[in-house]
Amino acid sequence: MHTGPARSVGTPLTALALVVAVFALVLGGAGAAFAHAGLSGSDPADGAVLKAAPQYVTLTFTESVSFSEDSLRVLSPQNERVNPRPARHVDGKDNTARVELSGKLPQGTYTVAWRVVSADGHPISGAFVFSNGKPSETAAVVATGSPDDTAVGRLYGVLRYLAYSGLALLVGAAAFVLVCWPEAATVRPVRRLLVLGWVALTASTVALLLLRGPYETAGQLTSAFDPAQLGRTLTGRPGRALVARLVLLAAAAVSLRWVARRTADRTGFGGRLRWAGALFASALAVTWAAAEHASAGIQVALAVPVAVLHLLAMGVWLGGLITLLLLLRRRGSDGREIPASAIGRFSALAFNAVAVLVATGVYQSWRQVGSWEALSTTSYGKTLLVKIAAVVLVLCAASFSRRWTARLGHEASPATATVTAALMPAVSAPERVRVAQGVGAPTPAAGQEPGGAAEAPAGDGPGDTAEAPRFKADAYRRGLRRMVTAEAVLGVVVLVVTTVLTGTQPSRAAGERVAVASAAEPQAQVVTVPFDMGTANHQGTVQITLTPGRVGENTVEAVVYTPDGGLATVPELRLSLTQDALGIGPLDAKLKNLKGYWAAYDLRLPMPGVWTLNITVRTTDIDQVTVRDTVRITSLPG
Repeated sequence: MHTGPARSVGTPLTALALVVAVFALVLGGAGAAFAHAGLSGSDPADGAVLKAAPQYVTLTFTESVSFSEDSLRVLSPQNERVNPRPARHVDGKDNTARVELSGKLPQGTYTVAWRVVSADGHPISGAFVFSNGKPSETAAVVATGSPDDTAVGRLYGVLRYLAYSGLALLVGAAAFVLVCWPEAATVRPVRRLLVLGWVALTASTVALLLLRGPYETAGQLTSAFDPAQLGRTLTGRPGRALVARLVLLAAAAVSLRWVARRTADRTGFGGRLRWAGALFASALAVTWAAAEHASAGIQVALAVPVAVLHLLAMGVWLGGLITLLLLLRRRGSDGREIPASAIGRFSALAFNAVAVLVATGVYQSWRQVGSWEALSTTSYGKTLLVKIAAVVLVLCAASFSRRWTARLGHEASPATATVTAALMPAVSAPERVRVAQGVGAPTPAAGQEPGGAAEAPAGDGPGDTAEAPRFKADAYRRGLRRMVTAEAVLGVVVLVVTTVLTGTQPSRAAGERVAVASAAEPQAQVVTVPFDMGTANHQGTVQITLTPGRVGENTVEAVVYTPDGGLATVPELRLSLTQDALGIGPLDAKLKNLKGYWAAYDLRLPMPGVWTLNITVRTTDIDQVTVRDTVRITSLPG
């Protein structure tokens, strides 16, 4: 590692400039992508008024989904379930869900409530209504809020934070020991940090496995121990990933203590151990990547390894920072401190980790956001902006940390040489070499008399020559400790925001869902208006349906109902539309009698906004009534 201050500052700034350029280049292009499924269509459609009861209710999603027995419920106006059997896929299409309805359905408004699990492991839910014959009041009440806005959902979210934290501590502390300073394995705070990371990750994984069933089905917390529900969890992709994580953690528990003892004992053993640690950490990260956003959408074969690298870089950097902070704040009973050479090695390791973290983050951002506009118009994009700001602050803090590390490394060489010279009269030549290595001084070259190059310069004594460098080194350590603390705090913020992002619907998915829904079915505007039929206590209704209910050409259908809900035959039905705000109209719809209902197929509406419907119903040869209502006409999509 270069220890000059100029390069320590310039390198991060150069890397940051390159990252910004790559970010602009990659995010500027956009292709189609899916993640976090959304409902793209349904049959019957939301708000549809049907002349006959449907036999099935079918939902179509933007990506593959899985569901349980209660994932799709159709409720009558009296809040009674009318689909006796659970949902199934249609013709093997894993992005569909269909239920069969029972018998003859009475007239009225029916509620469809659904909750499924998307391919990236996140549950999504919603509800819509359709009417059989004519709309009615309904007693059905379903929850349509976020799946995470429940007691189980909130607890599940907290446990996900704990799992990410445990991963960071375990991977970061282990990487610091294996790469930067093997002797740290003998330091009690570092051993405790490793155990804490393992315990946090193991406990949170067990709890996530138990809560997965209630989280997917919106069940109660007490159902976490239901054997049947746990069995269904184990057959799903998220459940299998959690089980694999527990198996890996069990293997780590067997070897962790042994690894701590053997790290620095055998020649050549450290290299093999580092490779084994890297494979273990990678397998651990795969249990996240294979069951979350990276596992669904485009470029899965690339997205999964990128997500693995992103998680590993996060763990090495953040967990390593916390390990370094503990060692910087510790002074052993023998006065030993972490050598400057170990700090320098971690500085280089952390810089590489942050570079990987930013590069993989750029790719993930492009894959999940897709456009500059989505950064400011979607929840995922706004959260991502917060993460980007935190990462920029981290890079600034890291540049200052590297500056303090460079100064400390620059001071370490003369200081340790002086300390070695002061100790040499009292020890043998081999012992001098061991002491020099312990404090970070270079080992004497072959054929060179130990201590020959480390003789103290002329002066009043060795204590005087060592005092100034030691004072500077202590000051640099204090400065480094402050910057590492700030960097670690910012790293925790990045970790928290990252965890929020993994549970937020990606911007591409939100946009894709809206686009697919708009293209899949024309939205209709349905208005039902009561009118007096001219007989005491006899009030009929006229139902007007405008499709698609937008600016431009529309289809109009009108049906007249008797007080008991049957179809009524009237001699004449007229409809005109006006927009009072702009002084447009009346526009005659020119309805034609089609023997049972009235219709027009070429009504053109020129402007969006609220239009007034003027409906004239002739009930007899001499009696007629005019009623009014309003309808909102929307603009053309796009």
